[in-house]
Amino acid sequence: MSHTPHELADDFPDEIDEIHALKEKDAHFARLVERYHEVNRAVHRAETRVEPVSEEREEALRHHRVQLKDEIARELHARG
Repeated sequence: MSHTPHELADDFPDEIDEIHALKEKDAHFARLVERYHEVNRAVHRAETRVEPVSEEREEALRHHRVQLKDEIARELHARG
């Protein structure tokens, strides 16, 4: 299995324990993280042409991934 870029552990290495803890106690945060992983995998499949999509769709997926990551970062820093 190949490594999927932009995993949260890579993007937030110092906060991975907090991410796991928040997923356990906050259903909204858990859904946010799961949605991020879904979109991130879709971006990776599009970029590697495993599941080709239009350029517009690929760009929209990347934009959505950034929005989700920003929301995760806000949640982490609001609690930290």
